[in-house]
Amino acid sequence: MSGIFIVAAKRTAFGKFGGSLKNKSITDLSEIAFKAALAQAGLEGEHISSTVIGNVCATTSKDGPYSARHTALRCGVPLERPAYMVNRLCGSGFQSVVNAAQEIKLGESDIVAAGGSENMSQFPYVIWGARFGIPLGQPPAMEDSLWASLTDNHTKLPMGVTAENLAEQQGVTREECDVYALQSHHRWSAAHQAGRFDDEIVPVPIKTKKGMVDFAVDEHPRPDVTMAGMTKLPTVFKKNGTVTAANASGICDGAGMILLASEAACTAHNLTPLARLVDYSVAGVCPTVMGRGPVPAIRQILDKNALTLDDIGLVDVNEAFAPQFLAVAKELGLDNEKTNVNGGAVALGHPLAASGTRITANLMYEMRHRGVKYGIGSACIGGGQGIALLLENC
Repeated sequence: MSGIFIVAAKRTAFGKFGGSLKNKSITDLSEIAFKAALAQAGLEGEHISSTVIGNVCATTSKDGPYSARHTALRCGVPLERPAYMVNRLCGSGFQSVVNAAQEIKLGESDIVAAGGSENMSQFPYVIWGARFGIPLGQPPAMEDSLWASLTDNHTKLPMGVTAENLAEQQGVTREECDVYALQSHHRWSAAHQAGRFDDEIVPVPIKTKKGMVDFAVDEHPRPDVTMAGMTKLPTVFKKNGTVTAANASGICDGAGMILLASEAACTAHNLTPLARLVDYSVAGVCPTVMGRGPVPAIRQILDKNALTLDDIGLVDVNEAFAPQFLAVAKELGLDNEKTNVNGGAVALGHPLAASGTRITANLMYEMRHRGVKYGIGSACIGGGQGIALLLENC
C-alpha cells in the first residue's frame, strides 16, 4: 500500500437523534464535508478521479440512492468522473477508504474522495406488502426501519444482545461498562476544550427561529454525566445485563470526507501528505458476537505488516456498546492510555457509515499532534465482521 496518502479529512459535527441535523439529507451533509476537504487540500472538483461514499440506509431521502453521484456533481466533479455508494454497515466509512485505495493501487484513479454519511433521524417507517394491496380487515403492519435494522435477522438477535453475549464471554460487568462510558464522555469533553476536533470539523449552517447559526460542536456528548446518574438506568436487552441507554453508542446524524491521493498526484498538485495508508484488513466472526470483529481484523493487519500492538502509538476502536468495546480491549490487551483517547461513539454517537470516516480523521490528526508513527482505526460490523486501517504519520 506504499504511496497512498490522505491529503485532507473533514467531517460535520454529529447531531443527536432528532437534533440539529434532522432535516439535512445525507447528500447535504456529504456536500458540506466534501467541499471543506477540497478547500483544505487546495483542490477543485475537477481534480477528483472518483467518489466513493459509504451509507447504510439510502431510503432516508428521495435522492439517497443517488447520493454519491449527486454529492460529486454538487462539488464540481466533472460529469465524466464516476461515483458510487458502498455499504459494509458500520464499517462503511472505512470501506470507502479501502475502495479508494484499491482504485489508486490499480491505477484507475489518482485522487479519490472517500466518505461516509448517515442521517439516522430520517430512517423511515415502512409498510411491508402494501404495494399489491392489504387484505380487508387486516391493519397494515408499520415497521420502524431504524429499530428493525439494528436486529440481525439471520441470528434473530438485536445488536445489543450480541454485546451482552460478549460481556458474558469476557466477564465484563455492568459497573465496568458505566465507568468506561463515563470516561468516553469525559475524554470527549477534554478533547473538545483542548481544540482536538478543530482540524476535522466543518460548520453546518442551520436555520433556526433566531436566524442562521453554525452547527460545529458534537451534540450527543454529555460532559456533565455522572456515575450516580448512569447506575440508575435499567439495562435494555437483558435482565441484570450490561447495556443501558447511557453506555451504548448514540443514534446520530453526520458525514465526513477523506481525500486520498497517489504519490504522483501529491507531487503533481503540490499536496501535503497527512498520513500514509499502510494497509487494511477485513475479517469475519460469529454473528452472535459480531462486536468481536476488531479482534481478528487488528491481529491480521499487525501480522501482515510484522508489527505488534507495542509498535502502535494510537488505537481507535468504534464503541458500538461499552461491553463490546471492553471485550475487544480485554481480548487484544489494548492499552487504555493510547486507545480512544478523545472519546468514542458512546459519547460522540455512531451515525453508522460516518463513524469510520470520523475515526480515520481524528486518529490521523491525533497521531500528528502526538508525533506517533503508527495508528490503527477499527470497527465491528453487524452480521459478524470487523474492519481495520493502519495509518503511518507523515
